[in-house]
Amino acid sequence: MNNQVTARGPAPVSIRATDLLPTATARETRAELVARLRRAPLRPLLALLVTVANVVAGLLVPRALGRIIDVVAQGGHAVSAITGPTALVAASCLAQAVLTGWGGALVARTGEELLAGVRESALGRALAVPTERLERSGAGDLVSRVSNDVSVLADAVRSLVPQLASSVLQVALTFVALIVLDWRFAAASLLVVPLQVVAVRWLRRTSRPVRVAERLALGEQTRAILESTEGAPTVRAFRLEKDRLELVGSRSRRSRDLALRATQIGTRFFGKLNGAEWTGLSALLAIGWLLVRDGDVPLGTASAAALYFHQLFEPVNGLLSSFDEVQSAGAAANRLVGLTTLDDPDAREAGLAPSPGAPSARESAAPQAADGAAAGDGDFARARTGEGATPLPSQRPSPVGSGAIPVALEGVTHAYVPGHPVLHDIDLRLAAGERVALVGTSGAGKSTLARLLTGIHRPAHGRVLLGDRPLESLRAAEVSTTITLISQETHVFAGPLRDDLRLARPGATDDEMWAALDTVRARSWAENLPDGLDTKVGQAGLRLDPIRAQQLALARLVLADPPVAVLDEATAEAGSAGSRVLEAAAERALRGRTALVVAHRLTQAVRADRVVVLEEGRIAESGTHDELVGAGGVYAGLWEAWSGART
Repeated sequence: MNNQVTARGPAPVSIRATDLLPTATARETRAELVARLRRAPLRPLLALLVTVANVVAGLLVPRALGRIIDVVAQGGHAVSAITGPTALVAASCLAQAVLTGWGGALVARTGEELLAGVRESALGRALAVPTERLERSGAGDLVSRVSNDVSVLADAVRSLVPQLASSVLQVALTFVALIVLDWRFAAASLLVVPLQVVAVRWLRRTSRPVRVAERLALGEQTRAILESTEGAPTVRAFRLEKDRLELVGSRSRRSRDLALRATQIGTRFFGKLNGAEWTGLSALLAIGWLLVRDGDVPLGTASAAALYFHQLFEPVNGLLSSFDEVQSAGAAANRLVGLTTLDDPDAREAGLAPSPGAPSARESAAPQAADGAAAGDGDFARARTGEGATPLPSQRPSPVGSGAIPVALEGVTHAYVPGHPVLHDIDLRLAAGERVALVGTSGAGKSTLARLLTGIHRPAHGRVLLGDRPLESLRAAEVSTTITLISQETHVFAGPLRDDLRLARPGATDDEMWAALDTVRARSWAENLPDGLDTKVGQAGLRLDPIRAQQLALARLVLADPPVAVLDEATAEAGSAGSRVLEAAAERALRGRTALVVAHRLTQAVRADRVVVLEEGRIAESGTHDELVGAGGVYAGLWEAWSGART
């Protein structure tokens, strides 16, 4: 997959439902999680056994207490008569203390590893999917899944999953214990089920609208506060302080009222659960009294049954009260697992996107790194980086040939929205090693053409050729080794500088990285960093200014060493002095490659072998700088305006 670029398409349009990233069904999510658990079943099985042992240890306590009651009821007064049951109670409590901690840790560890595997697989699949597919769905959808949904699942794994696992087993085994004591005790305990079902349905019917309204009210409150604080000068200028305070106050009161309403609903829900518990316990005690009176069971057995039923209060209430959390976690899991269903054969071959349920890739033939290049290593070959540069190992061989190669767009038309083309019947060929500057006014289609050439978008009509191969016939990994795109929006990844450089070539040595930095005239400032290549950059590290960040991107281009490079206004973020530095660095980095330069500054066009002018999505002119200036056409007008603005 190509690195990020600046979007130059038309104004954003609404996202169709069919363009959204896929969401897995509950069945698909269960199948994915079960498949992952089966690959490493030892820890999940051990967690299950430990949790079962913990519940069984807890069930021994009521039975032992019932035995003590029977001994006392029968007139036994010897201490030895209750020594055994008392010791059993003590041992059970100690075992529960140990098993609770151990089982909780095992369940949490299993869940964390499961979540990590799904998250890695989902992110790898998303990164391997063509950028055009992700752009259609909107960046917010993907970001929400790998951030918010992962956060929801992480919270569930750490707290909800251990609680649910223990609660489900405790309810099931306690019911079995009631059957073992006497089936009539189990039947009496089932009287609570209809009441609990009614309570849960009432909660779902009344709580959900209030919760939704509360979230909306919080959003409105936050927006009112932000608008008032960010627009404080305007508020003061028009003396709107009172109006804004009243607005914030009214929205705050609505948010408060909804929060109180939600709390009241929760209180009433637990009141209904308590009523169900009272009904069940009363029925069980009545059944116990009748059975003891008739001599069917001893008093200790009836007491044990009552204690068993009382033990059900906490796990049952926990299960019912976590209903909303379970739904939220399930929805988050469906969205995250849905990413693993994105189908991309190229990604699977590269190891970035394993099949659903397959192990996530630890090593991969990395796609093109952001603002940099394709990863790979190989034998030493001559460098294409210009004079004075140290020879670097070549990348994985390009399938269309070694060295600079010709590229072409034949009859290319493209539209972001059907019926509204932004490029019309483009015919453009770049000879091997030729450097072409693409110029035009904003919105002319320059960045769209660059995206088509690098395979980020596929043309609606026509075709793109890399060498003599149609781009659509190449796999994503093959495209990434052939052509690299660098945009004006350069991302510096957090971590050591050497790791950032190795995005382009994981096996690069220090000498190779210093050579790449030297090629783009970045070695001097890199050597002056506190820890050299080990200096941490990016967030939580040294923040590189736009010039150095772009030099870093160009150094990654040198390390990647593709036959074709596309620069999409790569020097636009720098000032006049900075642009001269970056233009010189770009010229050295592009030596020996076929290059298309989307020129923000026309000084880049002066040094190009050829200038192509785009106007309203069509090629208006093509020729050298001198030829086009002399022709007095569109380019001459752009040059005159550019030259006049600089004087």
